[in-house]
Amino acid sequence: MPKLWEDTIEAHRRAVRDAAVEAAARLVADQGLASLTMSQVAKRAGIGRATLYKYFPDIESVLAAWHEDHIADHLRRLTDVAEHADPAERLRAVLLSFASITHQRHDGDLAALLHRGEHVARAHERLHAFIQTLVADAAADGTVRDDVPAGELATYCLHALTAAGAMASADAVGRLVEVTLAGLRPAPG
Repeated sequence: MPKLWEDTIEAHRRAVRDAAVEAAARLVADQGLASLTMSQVAKRAGIGRATLYKYFPDIESVLAAWHEDHIADHLRRLTDVAEHADPAERLRAVLLSFASITHQRHDGDLAALLHRGEHVARAHERLHAFIQTLVADAAADGTVRDDVPAGELATYCLHALTAAGAMASADAVGRLVEVTLAGLRPAPG
């Protein structure tokens, strides 16, 4: 089969998948999770139900695909934030961005459904490794303590900044990031 044909089929499949995922996300935003059906998703996406079932066996898998895309977008944003700065500023920018993302939490039922599954565990591992690298770079630069392994400090940062989801304002999130960064500073002396 010619390469152009494969690309066209793959592009079509991706467009159908993306339309279904986006339709589900809009429906959840408009009417909530409780009454969401595959029929509604197919109608909103402009595809037949049979076509939708070729891509997704149930609503949970559509929402999981949306969440996986959402997480990938978050990870791209964090990577983009880290592009142009010295190690300490890169770490600060990424932690602030992560805390801001965490602050924008989902509705309780949706979060409970979406935050389970292998895709979340894989994303967390990638995020931890990314933060660990930033911490190690800042430690090598002398702006972050080096008496604690970078992996442990990355775990500290992620757990501390998960509290951003409970913060009342963006200012509170910023203060939380500053407190977290203070815990990373080298001990005086």
